[in-house]
Amino acid sequence: MTRVWIVVFVGVACVVAAGGFVFSQRTGGRPPMDDGSPSNMVLNSAAKATPVDANLETTAQDPSPLPWSRFRGPNGTGISNEKNIPTEWSDSKNLSWKTKLPGAGASSPVLTDRFVFVTSYSGYGEPDNRSDSAADLVRHLSCVDRQNGTILWSREIENDASEDAYSGMGVPEHGYATNSPVVDDELVFVFFGKSGVLAFDFEGKELWRVSVGKESSNRRWGSAASLTLYGDLVIVNAAEEGKTIFALKKSTGEVAWDAPAASLELCYGTPAIVHVDQSRDDLVLAVPGEIWGINPQTGKLTWYAETSLTGNLSPSVVVDGTTVYAFGGYRSSGSVALTAGGTGDITHSNILWSSRNSSYVATPVLLDGKHYWIDDKGMYYCSDAKNGELIHRDRVPKLNSGHPIYASPIAVNGHLYFQTRTSGVIVIEPSDEMKIVAQNVIESDTSVFNATPAVDNGQIFLRSDKFLYCIADPTVVQETNSNN
Repeated sequence: MTRVWIVVFVGVACVVAAGGFVFSQRTGGRPPMDDGSPSNMVLNSAAKATPVDANLETTAQDPSPLPWSRFRGPNGTGISNEKNIPTEWSDSKNLSWKTKLPGAGASSPVLTDRFVFVTSYSGYGEPDNRSDSAADLVRHLSCVDRQNGTILWSREIENDASEDAYSGMGVPEHGYATNSPVVDDELVFVFFGKSGVLAFDFEGKELWRVSVGKESSNRRWGSAASLTLYGDLVIVNAAEEGKTIFALKKSTGEVAWDAPAASLELCYGTPAIVHVDQSRDDLVLAVPGEIWGINPQTGKLTWYAETSLTGNLSPSVVVDGTTVYAFGGYRSSGSVALTAGGTGDITHSNILWSSRNSSYVATPVLLDGKHYWIDDKGMYYCSDAKNGELIHRDRVPKLNSGHPIYASPIAVNGHLYFQTRTSGVIVIEPSDEMKIVAQNVIESDTSVFNATPAVDNGQIFLRSDKFLYCIADPTVVQETNSNN
């Protein structure tokens, strides 16, 4: 969310639409099935997913060698092995630096060893001093020095098409810079909805831009899914823009494959990779009514499983080895677990369990066999990953009213970090009960925090609609700098 921030759409239209999505699922709304023919694509060695040493009883795969290169870090797990991340901070404590951003945004920062990349928007739809004309919408990509917060360069991308209006119950919740970028060791890739996908080098030179559609879903809630990489490909869930998944070649932006499917409508999640075996990876995505496993080299559908999660799906899938978990849906919401692999319809053979426990917006984090999340009504959940059963539920105290949290939780060195919208970051000790360690509020910033944090090398990065923050223990930073 990558993460989308969706408000509940109430009324008969929602019920009718949800039923329509189920119908489309059953009448050919999927991508073309894989016929087993070999791909003529040649991917480099980075395409093969390699295990990440999580040391948290969670096995994840991530094709990127970088620590936090995409939304929710390694393969979208939201897990970091960092040992020196503070659990407490404020305006005067453990705040390493603070940088004013050129605009608002719900996208998460992504990291290299030297840079932080973050996207923003200004002009039309901006929370402060916004224009009433959609023609004034501008997106920004900023490259920030990790050491001191200096903006090394910032590029403006003018709006290329008519985005969904800044009105109603959708776009105003998250804006026009919601899709998190993705980075490799040479390039950074950004997704700006109907203005397309763009590639930049680390000097800020635009290398290519490609349109992935200019349509809108029936809700007109705006674009949200974040980019991910697979070898030499940039994977784009362009559900909002064209009901199509694209794979673009990193070097040129050329379309390597596309997978159109009507059932992608209202799918806001970011795909993840499952390493099924030594000869096969699956690109996994949850859509309204189903979970799909796609051949990431061809875009063909390898398997699918029907679920009861209909309506709009905001959370991304959670991957643990070959087990895939999906959450979300409205009004038929819940959670599902299945084993990836096989071919064709695996509904009856591979689904492990289904449950009514669900997160509507945030993607839960899986830690030591348990899922944790706080929903958009401020309720804390802990559920058992083995069977989906609820272990504990409790209301989080000291949260502002409304929809208090849209960002996804992350797990760092045995603690859970929940970024709220206006009530700071809540740090919780994972257990069968809610044990709050700290609630860290930056009092000087009253704007909205919608973005999921990024973590690496003793630093945690937060972004609001106004600022980018680096939180770090100064003694740890000094030790790290002295060793470099």
